[in-house]
Amino acid sequence: MSERIYKTMKRTGGLSIALGIAVVTVGLAAGIGGIISGALLLKRKSEITF
Repeated sequence: MSERIYKTMKRTGGLSIALGIAVVTVGLAAGIGGIISGALLLKRKSEITF
């Protein structure tokens, strides 16, 4: 019985680590994209007219 519990815990721990790495990667990419987008808007603010 305890062997099954340890196997389940091992799988769950591995999945949690993989999911955490994926979330950090996506968050980092979104942050960098936002910074680049904002920099481009600031660079071209003189061209924007309303």
